[in-house]
Amino acid sequence: MNESEFEAQLKADGYIEIETQNLDPRPGKGRHRHLFAVRGLVLSGSFIVTRDSTPVIFGPGQVFAVAHGELHDESIGADGARVLVGRKFTN
Repeated sequence: MNESEFEAQLKADGYIEIETQNLDPRPGKGRHRHLFAVRGLVLSGSFIVTRDSTPVIFGPGQVFAVAHGELHDESIGADGARVLVGRKFTN
């Protein structure tokens, strides 16, 4: 899936905050929750989402998602990451 198709799908699914982020390598932020759902397309590098102590590495072309309120951690691989990410807020 290319960037424009992914962005169009985010909008169609109600994701209103959409941006491309360039992320430096870093360890996890610590387990936390968001007050919104997140869906992202990895454009380069690696983005790692850990749920229940199990890390899942997402690379270029792969989509990750974290549900509203889901307990998780996120880290960025050694080469950093560039991701197109959307946030969906619920009432």
